[in-house]
Amino acid sequence: MSKNQELAAKLRQLDIKDMYENDFFLTWDKTDDEIEAIFTVADALRDLRERNISTKIFDSGLGISNFRDNSTRTRFSFSSACNLLGIEVQDLDEGKSQIAHGETVRETANMISFMADVIGIRDDMYIGKGHTYQKEVVEALKEGYEDGVLEQKPTLVNLQCDIDHPTQCMADILHVIHEFGGVENLKGKKVAMTWAYSPSYGKPLSVPQGVIGLFTRFGMDVVLAHPEGYDIMPEVEEVAKQNAAKSGGSFKKVNSMAEAFKDADIVYPKSWASYAAMEERTKLYSDGDYDGIDRLEKKLLRENATHKDWECTEELMKTTKDGKALYLHCLPADISGVSCEDGEVEASVFDRYRKPLYKQASFKPYIIAAMIFLAKVQDPAKALEELENRGKNRKEF
Repeated sequence: MSKNQELAAKLRQLDIKDMYENDFFLTWDKTDDEIEAIFTVADALRDLRERNISTKIFDSGLGISNFRDNSTRTRFSFSSACNLLGIEVQDLDEGKSQIAHGETVRETANMISFMADVIGIRDDMYIGKGHTYQKEVVEALKEGYEDGVLEQKPTLVNLQCDIDHPTQCMADILHVIHEFGGVENLKGKKVAMTWAYSPSYGKPLSVPQGVIGLFTRFGMDVVLAHPEGYDIMPEVEEVAKQNAAKSGGSFKKVNSMAEAFKDADIVYPKSWASYAAMEERTKLYSDGDYDGIDRLEKKLLRENATHKDWECTEELMKTTKDGKALYLHCLPADISGVSCEDGEVEASVFDRYRKPLYKQASFKPYIIAAMIFLAKVQDPAKALEELENRGKNRKEF
């Protein structure tokens, strides 16, 4: 039995019927079986591709890519995932659309979706806006389908919102699962999700929130560390507490990077803006005060500069479990002496972990493909087996 066939058999044991023709917003909306199914399908698709077996389940189709913030890894991962399944990608450039002329969300959602199978949206910069916008798009798509305007409702995949970054955090944890030799080996591992200094803009909260909202589901001891005032959304902290209590792990907050790193098995030092600052940014955005947003950014950078000691250094790494903690980052990292004078991580630390960091990023296309696969295929286990049996070469020569 091939690895793919073993994974298909595993998939049959999971209750995932509600994933079909559904969307992916937040990881904590999904059941444990549904989360496991995404990991399982991601591994199966990767196995097939590595053995030169085509994974195309579509002969035609369209994936709409809508990035309302800059992106490299996630943008290309979405395109790769769609291509892996046989779907062509079309970017929605809002600056070149009628959105600038007052076209409504309802109208835009329907106009781009006549032959679309999936829509991926990144909207992460404004608290209370990104997730709400994605929900509004889905409601418009449902209405269009029910009214007979659309022949099908495209699946929405959250490519990052103001609350969560599910494709990133699920790629992160799948990387961790492989590094530690199985999900069963994660229980009791200490994870330091810690703020780190950055000289660049006030970054979204969705990565640290996504990490604490997902990693706490695996019985891990998750520590959120940040300077005073750099709080994240309290409702996501509550999700983390509930997950930890259910899984037998733990969740706590500290204001010391050193305390978080001590004896940690996994460290994830990354910059973000405070929840209060993000709320202020959203109000300025709602008021159309873009000069105010520029002033706020400068203020945030000045505040950041008072915490330059929050850096992932060789000395801190020595205090982790056996001095060999797994270093994670969603990339790009602000590397001291390389991309900036002072940043999130020392160059020597980053260089030592460059290979595993790139491996970490490589899981994202498969995670996104798995989300689409499970939403579009009614019997995913059977589909994986049929791809195996068909054995069509991805490339002939």
